[in-house]
Amino acid sequence: MIDHSPRKRRGAGRVTLSTVAQQAGVSAITVSRYFNQPDQVSPERRERIAAVVAQLGYVPNLVAGGLASARGKIVGMVIPNISGPIFANTIQGFSDTLSRHGYQLLLASSYFSVEQEESAVRAFLGWSPAALVLTSHFHSPGTEKMIAAADIPVIETWDYQPARGPIQIGFSHVEVGVTAARYLHKKGYRRIAFVLNSSAGDFSALERRDGYLSAVRDLGLEPRVYTPQEGMAPFEAGKQAMQALMLAPAPPDAIIFANDNLAAGGLLAGQRAGLKIPENCAVLGFGDYPFAEMLLPSLSTIKPPALEIGVLAATRVLESLGVLPLEDEVQRLNKLACRVIEREST
Repeated sequence: MIDHSPRKRRGAGRVTLSTVAQQAGVSAITVSRYFNQPDQVSPERRERIAAVVAQLGYVPNLVAGGLASARGKIVGMVIPNISGPIFANTIQGFSDTLSRHGYQLLLASSYFSVEQEESAVRAFLGWSPAALVLTSHFHSPGTEKMIAAADIPVIETWDYQPARGPIQIGFSHVEVGVTAARYLHKKGYRRIAFVLNSSAGDFSALERRDGYLSAVRDLGLEPRVYTPQEGMAPFEAGKQAMQALMLAPAPPDAIIFANDNLAAGGLLAGQRAGLKIPENCAVLGFGDYPFAEMLLPSLSTIKPPALEIGVLAATRVLESLGVLPLEDEVQRLNKLACRVIEREST
């Protein structure tokens, strides 16, 4: 449902520095020093102020007084990994769509850490952006409080959880896991394994695993999930997974990897060990990274709608800000589809 109610005035209902000071039992100047010169605030007062800031979801306004109520032309976006190829098209599509209407993108990476995401969100909101865009629905309690209190459009991408408050632009990772398992089953594979990401904070990969588990159980198959060593480089993690799984008494005849980097590492390690891909073991990735079709054999994968997510997220931001007209039917398009790209590895 689209909210046609008048937009709140920027700053309306915002927790103020004075509120923090009152609840912490200190002066406003002390709170200001806590943010700008923390060494000049005693440890005991710092602890009290930090507790109140976390409780209230307070965000210091970093914009100069005369500009504090002005609507900015900056949109903040936090993604898990700026250098990751999987997010490149989303960033490009989002930035290109914004810039055509005079808005600019301010980007930060969380590196799959909810704590780093919270820090980035607090910093962005302090600069009074026009809107805020996050990745997935997995946030810290502090981030949840800040986005709930924000008086700007907040959008969650690369996910689809329609019951949540922020606008959703993306797809169901659980459904991706189901699709992957059923695709391989249809191809005739029966011992299908799933390899998680070596990045511990990749909760979306856990949802894809959950979809895989649901599908293989429904199909009457035995689930097999492998978790690589935490923090291991993706190619190395994929290699580790392939070696460990193929040493099992009844090795898998197909493996779903949490992303294409892992899948490439597994595929190459299998070849080095003398395996024939896909005759001995099929390999399926996620992401459709640029190198996927250049591997030998080329990598089958599930392609997310990365570019469409970026373009649609920027469009929703511009609609929410009144820059583009808001159409009643347009919200139905927020859920996008992933698709299987079948290549030689399956």
